[in-house]
Amino acid sequence: MRQRVRGWFNPMQAAGVDGLPVRIGGMEYRQTSATPASVLGFDQALLWVVVALLTWGLVMVYSASIALPDNPRFGKIAPTHFLVRHVFALGVGFVAAIMAFQIPMKAWERHARSLFLLSLFTLVLVLVPGIGTVVNGARRWLSLGVMNFQPSELAKLAVVIYAADYMVRKMEVKERFFRAVLPMGAAVAVVGALLLAEPDMGAFMVIAVIAMGILFLGGVNARMFFLIALILVLAFAAMVWFSDWRRERIFAYLDPWSEKHALGKGYQLSHSLIAIGRGEIFGVGLGGSVEKLHWLPEAHTDFLLAVIGEEFGLIGVLLLIGMFFWLTRRIMHIGRQAIALDRVFAGLVAQGVAMWMGFQAFINMGVNLGALPTKGLTLPLMSFGGSAILMNLVALAVVFRVDYENKLLMRGGHA
Repeated sequence: MRQRVRGWFNPMQAAGVDGLPVRIGGMEYRQTSATPASVLGFDQALLWVVVALLTWGLVMVYSASIALPDNPRFGKIAPTHFLVRHVFALGVGFVAAIMAFQIPMKAWERHARSLFLLSLFTLVLVLVPGIGTVVNGARRWLSLGVMNFQPSELAKLAVVIYAADYMVRKMEVKERFFRAVLPMGAAVAVVGALLLAEPDMGAFMVIAVIAMGILFLGGVNARMFFLIALILVLAFAAMVWFSDWRRERIFAYLDPWSEKHALGKGYQLSHSLIAIGRGEIFGVGLGGSVEKLHWLPEAHTDFLLAVIGEEFGLIGVLLLIGMFFWLTRRIMHIGRQAIALDRVFAGLVAQGVAMWMGFQAFINMGVNLGALPTKGLTLPLMSFGGSAILMNLVALAVVFRVDYENKLLMRGGHA
């Protein structure tokens, strides 16, 4: 088995790895005598974990939303209303993913700047009165008839592709702040300004982490990286301090059970904790959640993990955390493998997607467990939300394309 795994990294010479201009996490790729047949195709274990998360998410969206027709806010809808829409989003996402998988990484690199400009256009378009759809006071959606599309989800993928392309182009000047880091910082600032106008601070946090992570993995030195991190932390702190409702949300997070916050800003968090507490070790069983019966708002979207915790208990939550950890680590490995094959752009794209999935899942889980202040971020691949599911699947299709081209190169072909 060990020999078989080593065979996956066939064509790389140790000297070639040492000469790469990017970090690959200390991994060594040594040449072996033969390439096994297992390198053909793409990572099937990753595929099955993705399918498992999508299937579990589909079941939980139905479970968490089945009682919503009783809520007058939703009008007269069928018990399967959200289930049908989620299945439709999955169908559209699968078709889009298959199409995305057909696009070579060289084409993604060639059109990186065009994709970024398209995402900026949609972020501006959603702010235009009469075009952008307002939900709960936020203008974040474009109505496409059959489904609503959230431009911030496209922006996440666009930033991954653009930042990877940017680092490849700036590799020779990566040690210079004004020539390497500042232009990327300005691009992220423009995206951030448009997102904060919606407002959508959660998406801005994810995008900032993606861009910063790709800069670091691309070779920006540690001093510049920590400077960027400090600037971002101070910027987010200023946003919270000068925004009354954001500041109130922080105070509610610190004490959600107080008389002031229990029925206000701390309501979602307190009921999320009640749901997870009811689940104990093994949960109350699938469909047995009480909190989803109009006690826990957004149970099928941002707080899906709370319903999972109530119905599957600590075991279910730990299993889910383990699956996302494995998913993130596996995608990072695919990225490192691409970099070791001297495919820096493809490797940085894969690692960017890993940071996107991992960080957003971390934030969502932290919010549901009361470890982080409440943010409007969904659980990737699982929560209800058509555009989020669509872009998650497209991003993963790009990762599978990276893995496919890696394996193609390892058997002597051309990507």
